[in-house]
Parts: sequence; structure tokens; C-alpha cells
Amino acid sequence: MTDPVAPGPPAAWHLHAGRCVLLDGFHALKHALRFGAEVPVAVTSDRAGALALADELAPDVRGELAGLLTEVSREAYASVVARPHPTAVAALAVRPSRATGLDTLAHRPRRAPVVVLDQPRNLGNAGAVIRLAAGFGATGVITTGTLDPWHPTVVRGGAGLHFATVVERLEVAGLPPGPVFALDPEGEDIRGLKLPDDALLAFGSERSGLSPELRARADHLVALPMRPQVSSYNLATSVAMTLYHWSATGGAPRVP
Repeated sequence: MTDPVAPGPPAAWHLHAGRCVLLDGFHALKHALRFGAEVPVAVTSDRAGALALADELAPDVRGELAGLLTEVSREAYASVVARPHPTAVAALAVRPSRATGLDTLAHRPRRAPVVVLDQPRNLGNAGAVIRLAAGFGATGVITTGTLDPWHPTVVRGGAGLHFATVVERLEVAGLPPGPVFALDPEGEDIRGLKLPDDALLAFGSERSGLSPELRARADHLVALPMRPQVSSYNLATSVAMTLYHWSATGGAPRVP
């Protein structure tokens, strides 16, 4: 006997939607649960398929998923997401405390850098950076400017790994303490540097580079190796190269 399929989203969805962030897809929900997110409601139009994915890819959270997932009609699922995910899963998660996040960013000594995205423009790139930062164990990701780092498209791009690191938006004047290493083509070649664990690694926007405010705050300008006549790297690629350099020179914990 199978569970009944609800014709519409459960009442809890509408109750929590105003104060929660959208987890779009199985992998976003999986990661959020792994890193302790409070998830009050989750829906799917294919419960059996979602639990089969959990059996294959996330047995550690399979029990939680089984208790959370409510099967709804395809129409009901599609009504709560802007673009249906191939896994047909969506959930709502409570955004972590801003005060706690700011305390974590400010606490020293830090064991891993903070990534600063200075006035980013592309939501997908911001999500990819958060995913990278979580993978490398960065202390957090800060954005300046108008982009909301908790926008549903950013959370989708980050695969729910916002809950594995601190994600906040701040003004340059409010950045946490620590030496700022800002990426700039005119900076010192990164291959000759060791990035400290408590560094703020700052990256300019995809179009215009570092803002005057961030450049003035920088303690060091750092350049990535790049062939002449190549204009730039993608933002997420630049972050990946910089975090890898930090990790390869002794920063990140070793893979067990």
C-alpha cells in the first residue's frame, strides 16, 4: 500500500515559506540535512525515486528524508519552484542566525580563509563559489553590493552547501578583521606566496574587477598565472585556483 498523493503543497509549506529559504532539488536538501539545517517541510512528486536516490547517494540522511518527504502531485510540486528540478524535490530550510554567522566570521584565530565576492553580478557564479568554499572548508563567503547570497538561484547553484559554511552580505567597511589578499592582474604572482589561514580572499566582480573601496582595504594584491592576451578567468575558477593554492601550501585538512 502506497502513501496518498497530496493534491497541493502541505499547509506547512505556506506557513514557513515567508521565513525560510528554498532548497531546490534532492542534492540541496541532502546537503542541508548533513550540515544541520532546520528543515520544517519537504515535498516531492516522486517519493519512491527520491528515497532510491537517498539509498544510493545519501544513506546517512535516508531516515530523515523518509520522515520529511511528503508526496504531492506534479502540479503541486511545480507550483512551489520557479524551475522544476530533475529530482522533483523541494524543501524549505530556516536560514541560519545572522548574529551567529557574524560571530564566526569575526572570531580569531581563524583556521581557514573567508572568501569575499566584491559586488558580484551573476547568481549562478555566486552559488558555485559557495559550493567551492564549503568543499575547501573555508570559514565563510561574504558578498558586498546588491546581490543576495541567499537568493533561491544562488542556493540552487550552491547545492544547499550554504549550510556548510557562513554566508553573509556586508559592506566593505564591515568586513571582519584579517589581512585582505585581493585578486588583481597587477598583483604579485600567487605562486610565490603562502596565504595565511586567517586571510580574507577578495575577488572583484565579473565585469569591473575590484571596487575602489575594496582595493583601498586590501593589504596585498595577488595575481593568478594567466597566458598573455587572455582577459580573465571565470569568477568560480579564480576562487577555486586560489583556495587550492591555500590548501596545497598546508592550509586545508587532508582528505582521510
